[in-house]
Parts: sequence; C-alpha cells; structure tokens
Amino acid sequence: MPQIDCEKCDGCGICVSVCSCKALVIVDNVVTYQHSIEAHECNKWCNNCELVCPNDAITCPFDIVIEDD
Repeated sequence: MPQIDCEKCDGCGICVSVCSCKALVIVDNVVTYQHSIEAHECNKWCNNCELVCPNDAITCPFDIVIEDD
C-alpha cells in the first residue's frame, strides 16, 4: 500500500491519474488511499504513483526476501 506524506502532498492529482488500481483519491486537496471493495489493496505493485509525484509525497515500500536454497 502506498504511504502518503500529507505534509508534502499538494493535491495535484497526477498520482490518481496513473493509478491503475483506482486506489488513490483526492480528499480535501490531499491524496489518500481509498479503502473500498474495488480498491481494497494496491495489488499491482507498479509504484507509478511514487514515480510521478513531483513532491516525493508517496513511497511504495516493499520487502526484499532472500530465499535460501
């Protein structure tokens, strides 16, 4: 799930326009993660929202798992 820094977000909406999961919405001029049935989880792990944010307000953290053979 994308993490949003509300202090940095200016509500430009670029991230919403590239979100293929429809998981992001603008509420009170700040992007927020939409908790709904359609977007219960950002399941594509595309990180497009993080890449296009001009203010570095979005991060998409992930875990690196190293499996031992």
